[in-house]
Amino acid sequence: MPRKHHSISDLLLQAPWWVSVVTAAIVYIVMGFIIPSIETNNQFLDIVFNAVAVPAPFFSIVFLLLAPLSFLNSRRKIELLNQQTNLNSIRKLHWKNFEELVAEAYRRLGYQVTEGGFGPDGGIDLELRKDGEVSLVQCKHWKTQKVGVNVIREMYGVLAASNATQINIICSGKFTQEAYSFAADKPIFLISGNELEALIRDIQSPVAKSEEKQAFCPRCGKDLVERVAKRGVNLGKTFLGCSNFPKCRYTKQT
Repeated sequence: MPRKHHSISDLLLQAPWWVSVVTAAIVYIVMGFIIPSIETNNQFLDIVFNAVAVPAPFFSIVFLLLAPLSFLNSRRKIELLNQQTNLNSIRKLHWKNFEELVAEAYRRLGYQVTEGGFGPDGGIDLELRKDGEVSLVQCKHWKTQKVGVNVIREMYGVLAASNATQINIICSGKFTQEAYSFAADKPIFLISGNELEALIRDIQSPVAKSEEKQAFCPRCGKDLVERVAKRGVNLGKTFLGCSNFPKCRYTKQT
């Protein structure tokens, strides 16, 4: 499958903010001083090399302006992960934000992450690097449909055609039993919505965890737990219900 070519600006926006600052400094030194100092026996080349110094400040400023954008982008993704409270909040995310959430999770696990940006259903979404090994990640933000074996077979083909050692397929729902069976003896790791929720909770910042408020029933003081409506007009929707049910029938919409 063809990879999307990333521009320098795309890569810098994904990188830490200081990378843009260092890049701006390197561009200014190379274009403003190193290249103009090169002397050749060709008069035309000497003129071109000297002319390179003219736009050096402009290019340097362009890269420098990416630094605050990179910082804000990084902070947004950090907050995106810290704001998740349960699987329901993860499922409410837009597919792009779901991919960003997964990317931020792997960053906190120590991976160097390259985001693909191929679209909501277009192959490899993330490339991970750690300890010299490359892993691929495919995100499936399917809210109702289970991820079937056909998807796993397709991703196995992508893995075989790459230089990666494994592929992680992550969904906000569940996988079929056929999918688990096919992946069992292969370097394919299936991460369901419940497993992703547990991972997010483990790596959320201590501040985010301490600020998370436990929901209590205002009638009896017991914990409120998430439930799914099994009948009525709200069939299939999640809500908070008192853990003291049926003695207490208090409910709250999420």
